Amino acid sequence: MIKKYTSKNVTWIDLEEPNRREIKSLMDDYKIHPLVANELLIPTFRPSVELHKNFIYLILHFPILRHNKDGRNSENIEVDFIIGKDFLITTRYNSFNPFQKVSKTFEVEAVLDNKKNWEHAGYLFCYIIQELYETLINELDYVENLQEGMEKGIFGGNEKQMVREISKVNHSLLDFKQATVYHQEILDSLEEIGTKFFDKGFNYYLRDINNKYRKVSHILNTNIENLKELRGTNDSLLATKQNETMKIFTILAFVTFPLSLIASIFGMNAVFIPVIGIKYDFWYIMGGMVAATGIMFVYFKYKKWF
Repeated sequence: MIKKYTSKNVTWIDLEEPNRREIKSLMDDYKIHPLVANELLIPTFRPSVELHKNFIYLILHFPILRHNKDGRNSENIEVDFIIGKDFLITTRYNSFNPFQKVSKTFEVEAVLDNKKNWEHAGYLFCYIIQELYETLINELDYVENLQEGMEKGIFGGNEKQMVREISKVNHSLLDFKQATVYHQEILDSLEEIGTKFFDKGFNYYLRDINNKYRKVSHILNTNIENLKELRGTNDSLLATKQNETMKIFTILAFVTFPLSLIASIFGMNAVFIPVIGIKYDFWYIMGGMVAATGIMFVYFKYKKWF
């Protein structure tokens, strides 16, 4: 699906799941190199930036959380940018909400005949990439809110349930890190290439993009560190609770052991067994069991085992 927006001297072509006919049309209209055009048809697993004669070709991946009933899973969305002097081509293989917001803004600018932000296609690219990074920040803010909820669950006695929740969020954060780990390198190269392709004044906007990414990276690393602390706290509380449970069962085993021993002794089929046969023999045996239990209780209390 292809959409085309025009505002004075800048044209934006946005493609979602492009086909060969659409790519062939762009090749003819904007003199796109065949190798670049071929890469637009299929996803690329590694980001890159290339300087061509009449455009800059950039590939970046953006991780987005999917909030569904089966859990919080992340998905990496690839966006390809072809940045010319008076045109911008964006290609992606999934729907991506930030592009809807940008397209509406671009249309409003066109209607108002306001071209101050779109002196060339580079400024439009900067606006789009800023919106994409803002989306990542919002996603990480959501993860931060999840961690606040998990913290309440951990100290609310729900350690077992939190093990699964922590694992889900940890998986999402690792996907975030894997998808954005090369952004810094690519943006540094883009800053150099973009200055050559446009002008030195444009370098300010490219540095601003770089700073936006650093903010995303900082929030991501903070979330990862916080989650590590939550996991450690949850594991400690869970281990403590399990140790308490094991201690209770151990104490019960020690308490019931002498009772079982006494019952076994008086249950033997022997010719002579003390107490058995005298008046109130049953109550004597029960009293002995109670006394043995009391002695064990006092001993455990003295040892501070509970």
